Amino acid sequence: MVRKTTLKNGLRIIAVPQSNTRAVTVLVLVGTGSKNEKKELNGISHFLEHMFFKGTKKRPTTTAIAETLDKVGGIYNAFTGEDYTGYFAKVDSPHWELALDWVSDIFFNSLLPPKEIERERGVIIGEINMYQDHPMDYIGILWQKLLYGDQPAGRPVAGTKETVSKISRQDLFSYRLSQYTASNTIVCVAGNVEEKEAVTKAKQYFSKIKAASPQKKLKVVERQTRPEFLLEQRKTDQTHLCLGVRGFNLFHPQRYGQELLAVILGGMMSSRLFIKVRERLGLAYYVSTSSEADPDTGFLVTQAGLHNDKVEKGILTILKEYKEISQKIVPAKELQKAKDYVKGKTALTLETSDSQASFFGFQELLKKEILNPEQIYREIDKITQSDILKVARASFRPEKLNLALIGPFFDKKRFEKILTL
Repeated sequence: MVRKTTLKNGLRIIAVPQSNTRAVTVLVLVGTGSKNEKKELNGISHFLEHMFFKGTKKRPTTTAIAETLDKVGGIYNAFTGEDYTGYFAKVDSPHWELALDWVSDIFFNSLLPPKEIERERGVIIGEINMYQDHPMDYIGILWQKLLYGDQPAGRPVAGTKETVSKISRQDLFSYRLSQYTASNTIVCVAGNVEEKEAVTKAKQYFSKIKAASPQKKLKVVERQTRPEFLLEQRKTDQTHLCLGVRGFNLFHPQRYGQELLAVILGGMMSSRLFIKVRERLGLAYYVSTSSEADPDTGFLVTQAGLHNDKVEKGILTILKEYKEISQKIVPAKELQKAKDYVKGKTALTLETSDSQASFFGFQELLKKEILNPEQIYREIDKITQSDILKVARASFRPEKLNLALIGPFFDKKRFEKILTL
């Protein structure tokens, strides 16, 4: 049973007891990410996340930070996205309060040492270079840029080399003061821990967080009247692309239909595009379709790595499947397979304490509503064949179509002329 407690200052604590595990995960989520950043500070959420591992008064060095949980075999890390930043520690249950102490220490007491800031600046620029050197990863960054352009939603989470080079120590302190507030933070404790103890201890370690309203993010503007194309010319042995459409956000009633549509098209090894593009035509090693539904944005996208001499055929094949599924009803058996796939994957994922913490924590953070798996399964089961057809017809329209591509090509027109539905 999941228990949510909201303190007077607005901090939310979520306890998720599990009796079938020895592990406990402490996850702290803050509702701030790259969508909350000013253009000149692009990457500051991610930069601050890195700096939380560089020392506190209690644990003054990176080694001291790491050894605390290494000594008990703990797993720990942090992450940043468009709408969130998270910090977690997963340990054997006898050490769960140590994990809580560790996460709260870096959360409240990170010193942001000047020398470490300069050192980490270089590390992050190295991370940015790494993404750019891997087209399979970088194509996703180009996809966001294509959809949203020069606004926070279209900028990379890690920032650019130019913005990261200019972020100051004062910028980091000011951003933390603005965004790391009680009402913008969730503490989730999941695993082999007693519910009341989890809430009591979380209050003890986190109740001092300040009550203030965080700076709100800018509204995402989406303007598109025709198919859009973004090409990055690069000498590669394989062409990487993202081809898809603008879709529904997290609050839209058709978001589950969009998720099932993506699974049917390319979410599993027996899906339409995997069978057609890879198994029958041999055009690609990897091809997959996914659905993204955030609080204010959403899309459905197929990503693939195609042979350079077969890119047009690959694009046309994907577009043909998009068109067909928007014209013909999906067979009942195929829809049921997609539903069972989603439910089965969810059930398997939720076997671990860290997944439980993320599952319930992110729901509360992004939607301020917590559904248990059975409630979500019921929503999925409600989706009919007609619903899938409606979602496909609403989605696969020329004015929503987008293609981002990395490969050894100079002529944009050869792709623009086939980019239609």
